[in-house]
Amino acid sequence: MAKRVILFSLNLILLVIIFPLSTNAVTYNVVRYGAKPNGRTDSTKSLLRAWSLACNSKKPATMWIPRGAYLVKTIVFIGPCRSTRVTVQIDGTIQAPPRNYWVIGNSRNWILFHGINGLTINGGKGGGILNARGSHFWDCRRSGGSCPEGATSLSLDNVKNGIVSGIVSVDSQWSHMSVNGSNNMRVRRVVLIAPAQSPNTDGIDIQSSTGVAIVDSSIGTGDDCIAIGPGTKKLLIQGVKCGPGHGISIGSLARSPNEAGVEGITVKDVTFTGSDNGLRIKTWPKPSNGFVKNVLYQNIHMNYVRNPIIIDQIYCPGTKGCSNQNSGIKISGVTYLNVYGTSATPIAVNLHCSATNPCNGIKLYNVDLTYSKKPASTFCFSAAGTSKGQVLPGSCF
Repeated sequence: MAKRVILFSLNLILLVIIFPLSTNAVTYNVVRYGAKPNGRTDSTKSLLRAWSLACNSKKPATMWIPRGAYLVKTIVFIGPCRSTRVTVQIDGTIQAPPRNYWVIGNSRNWILFHGINGLTINGGKGGGILNARGSHFWDCRRSGGSCPEGATSLSLDNVKNGIVSGIVSVDSQWSHMSVNGSNNMRVRRVVLIAPAQSPNTDGIDIQSSTGVAIVDSSIGTGDDCIAIGPGTKKLLIQGVKCGPGHGISIGSLARSPNEAGVEGITVKDVTFTGSDNGLRIKTWPKPSNGFVKNVLYQNIHMNYVRNPIIIDQIYCPGTKGCSNQNSGIKISGVTYLNVYGTSATPIAVNLHCSATNPCNGIKLYNVDLTYSKKPASTFCFSAAGTSKGQVLPGSCF
């Protein structure tokens, strides 16, 4: 009997070592600090109180937003935090004010996280919803009246070693999410939704960031599903469903002459459905020191996409001050591998590069795109590269 007790005790000690009974983590429930889950009471200050405690905790800490609806105005969560493990657990819904779009529209950001190392934002099952209620703002934009600039729903500025998981963003005024000046970020299992006719509702905007991964997500908006801006490096986009929207776009680039370049972009296992574009690189026809290089598009399915493959270096909406210039952006080393499906227009591959800076190193490997059950066509200008395997429509190299 004594031997059994000793053996049991040793096993218990071993279990405690492997699975500690306490992680010493602390949780701050926003309801405890005055937040009301009724969707009507302003809970902005309550969330800030809970954040301040979580951010200043020496131990790993969680700010918990339980089930329910919480009305929140413009809010900024500022770091750095004392702990390198800070979690925001959203099991409920965060809502913008219902009709007065000026409340958050006067700011560029609705919910902003700034200067934090080790941030995790989790959406719980049935929760994790950010509802910006953007429809009245879009109506203002369409009417041509006096409107605020509009707010991005979730902004991550200067965030390092972060995770955004399970978030559902609905009806953003402007972009759903932005990642700016951040490193080593993983965005996974997010759902971003806005009507096809909602203006400028990008899914995710990325710039000046390195080591970002966007995986296993669904994005259907009124603008780019993902927009890749200057200074983006080592970006992975995998397992994403896009549509409606304007596709996955590198650019637009060359707005200013001294932009940082874009390099090391991998887009794979992605499906586009009914989008205006699929794989797009767009640059203004303006002088620039910028570049796009080392881009891989692999295993891409196009389902009735207007411009499945497009490089547009004469992007000049409204032809304001740029229609007679050439783009200074240098595009090189772009590979299209295993791209297949249907085009909604006759030209499925459109490579219109800069007259003064031709695209080079373009590779079309195993491309099969049809239009009305027939091979589509290709347009090339100032583009050089190689093709291999089956390439339909035919390569112009």
